[in-house]
Amino acid sequence: MDHKNVMQEVIISKVVINIGTGSNDQMQLGARKLIETITGRKPADELSRTRNPSFRIAKGQKIGAFVTVRGEDAKRLAKRLFDAVDNKVKLESVTSNSLSFGIPEYIDISGVKYDPSVGMLGMNVNVSFKRRGIRVAQKKIKRAKIPARHRMVTREEILDYIKDEFNVKQIEQVS
Repeated sequence: MDHKNVMQEVIISKVVINIGTGSNDQMQLGARKLIETITGRKPADELSRTRNPSFRIAKGQKIGAFVTVRGEDAKRLAKRLFDAVDNKVKLESVTSNSLSFGIPEYIDISGVKYDPSVGMLGMNVNVSFKRRGIRVAQKKIKRAKIPARHRMVTREEILDYIKDEFNVKQIEQVS
């Protein structure tokens, strides 16, 4: 997308990979290992906020793993993850400021081979977008207001960005 003002450019804010495992400790270890293999970063544990006896989940129990990647690494990771879904996203997975999609099997990601100790796991991917200069509204010192039109990245802008940067097509319905 060609902008006259560089402050209006859309950029990736962060990419979050999340794998939900429930109360299964073996899957939890596999999810952590898998996220570390994909991103090269140490994942964090997702903890249960409430007790759910039907799923045998206690409050504070580990129920998943996630990692957040920012900057240029996020752009490289997003490219690999879009390749895993054949560069196609559903239109309803794109909202203002973010894009979410699922990867049913991690072996679809380039550079990741099947690991019997991990088993077969899928994951959720959330890509957040922003414009340059949004930090002005988030910093602690000399904070200033940013107009809503600058804070919001519309669905159409996100679709244009991923089409130009990653050659990702939107599809109406998954067949």
